[in-house]
Amino acid sequence: MAVTRRAMLQAATAAGVAGTVGLGRTAFAGSAAASPAGDVVGKVTVGYQGWFACAGDGAPINGWWHWSHNWGQAPSATNKAIVAWPDVRDYPATYRTAFNALGNGQPASLFSSYDQSTVDVHFRWMKQYGIDTAALQRFNPTGGEGPTRDAMAVKVRDAAEAQGVKFYVMYDVSDWTTMQTDIKADWTGKMRAHTSSSAYARQNGKPVVCVWGFGFNDNQRPFAPEPCLDVVNWFKAQGCYVIGGVPTWWRTGDRDSRPGFAGVYHAFDMLSPWMVGRIGSVADADNFYHVATVPDLAECTAHGIDYQPCVLPGGVTERQRAHGDFMWRQFYNMGRAGVPSVYISMFDEYNEGNQIAKTAESQAWVPTGSGLLALDEDGTTCSSDYYLRLTGDGGRMLKGQIPLTAVRPTPTTVVGGGDTLPPTAPGNLRVTAVTGTTVALAWTAADDNVGVTGYRIRRITGGTATPVATAGANATTLTVTGLTASTSYTFDAQALDAAGLASEPSGRVTATTTGDSPNTDLARHRPTAESSHTQAYGSAHAVDGDPHTYWESANHAFPQWLQVDLGTTTGVGRVVLAVPPSTAWAARTQTVAVQGSTDGVSFSSLRGATALTFDPSRGNTATLSLPAGATARHVRLVFTANTGWPAGQVADLRVYGA
Repeated sequence: MAVTRRAMLQAATAAGVAGTVGLGRTAFAGSAAASPAGDVVGKVTVGYQGWFACAGDGAPINGWWHWSHNWGQAPSATNKAIVAWPDVRDYPATYRTAFNALGNGQPASLFSSYDQSTVDVHFRWMKQYGIDTAALQRFNPTGGEGPTRDAMAVKVRDAAEAQGVKFYVMYDVSDWTTMQTDIKADWTGKMRAHTSSSAYARQNGKPVVCVWGFGFNDNQRPFAPEPCLDVVNWFKAQGCYVIGGVPTWWRTGDRDSRPGFAGVYHAFDMLSPWMVGRIGSVADADNFYHVATVPDLAECTAHGIDYQPCVLPGGVTERQRAHGDFMWRQFYNMGRAGVPSVYISMFDEYNEGNQIAKTAESQAWVPTGSGLLALDEDGTTCSSDYYLRLTGDGGRMLKGQIPLTAVRPTPTTVVGGGDTLPPTAPGNLRVTAVTGTTVALAWTAADDNVGVTGYRIRRITGGTATPVATAGANATTLTVTGLTASTSYTFDAQALDAAGLASEPSGRVTATTTGDSPNTDLARHRPTAESSHTQAYGSAHAVDGDPHTYWESANHAFPQWLQVDLGTTTGVGRVVLAVPPSTAWAARTQTVAVQGSTDGVSFSSLRGATALTFDPSRGNTATLSLPAGATARHVRLVFTANTGWPAGQVADLRVYGA
């Protein structure tokens, strides 16, 4: 197993902390961000490894990936690559190891990330504990681990969609010598396809991608500034919002940062400086508030860059956690600095003990003789989900949902009698049918430690959620009635239990009732995707309502496609296309086919290839009528020819209901 990015940074702690200084202002400074709230700005993001496999789980890597140093042998006290033991009680499938039994006598078993049920559990936790977004770690995919990593991307997509959690791809360039070429091919050939998912994170209307490792002053990332800047600019040219996982001292260009990288750092849309191995105590966290957080935020603001610093729970083995006080101090410091977005390092990093996912709470849940510590390592009892709960409270504080406080509000254990654990959120809320007065909904059943007693459907209007219907304990469908024709409605769902506790809300869905829908443009300002674009002519221009901006595909590379996500499956009657006005563009004929999909993955033909003439005397507009009964959520246009330019071109894409 290659040395990970976190392990190689442990030795840098001394270089980063240079003496604690007194605390400054204590009032919340207010959020400062170059961009409005989106799927990463104003949100809590966790780093998600998803890199654990077990013998017999069917993974292509076929071994105990990341659990043991020798992947061909079962993990044991003498063959282990982890420093913390997961609490596996929530996992439907586990695998026996060669460790001794747990302190309570139960077998020592571990989960596999390759099991879809495991990923489902992780993303259900994210939803339950208020985590907004997961950054899926993607290391060099060209080697033997590649097929397993490819499969994990699909599993993460499925789980994120089901739970209403966002995700994005985070490339780590460690030890990736051919990164400059490979990363582009990997995005184009594999990862970009996932941006069509409703769960793929978007910021400023753009799919999010992160590149971690540019500028680090070490042998694992020996890249010069020029190839790094080329990669950043290439992703931006693909229409992406690009995050940089950068050295702690990116702003000063010294210590862990190579000199000469300022241009690379300033080219990113968001910067996320690394912190693991830099701080390990409350005093360190307070020092970094002054020497890094506040000046970093000011530098980013001055350059119009969003800022996403790390918050870490601390290493279990290093006894840094201080039963949550260390992590909470970081949340508090981010809040008083006015930082709106944070990156939790990490969700499932059991290899180095920086995980927030459920962890053995005492030696009763750790294999005997393993030498591993539990969450009570400092003598304070902590529930296995404590750091998930702490993360949820920290996120609520940064979002202004609870007051800014230096005093940790999260109890280390769930206190009080009776049922105090709410159900999980209903999964995969979706619209199954629409009429002029009704919207039919369906969802995946929630879980509860005692039992779900029912579901509540809420209508969201102007940020306010109002209950409009309820369903029974075993229901997974409901039709909301009494609605107005030709009106857009947004809904979410909550699960209820016998103690009167309500789950976190599901993901939201929006539907427009039928009636006057043939006169309503369903595509305006909706998310888009594309096969490619040239220069700055990205797909979002086709639905922005501006007749002078447009999408243009790569030249001399037919076929090309342009796609819009309508948000819900609905009847579609016609597609209207336009190129810029006659004063700007001459006549041309483009050959276009129309495809439809309910999931953004499998598409069927709605209309075959048709030659469309864009005539300046008729407003440079053309219409494609669709067959009766056509339905779709994702509408894709496939371009195979253009007499005016060797590329697909659309200034205005409009989709109308049946």
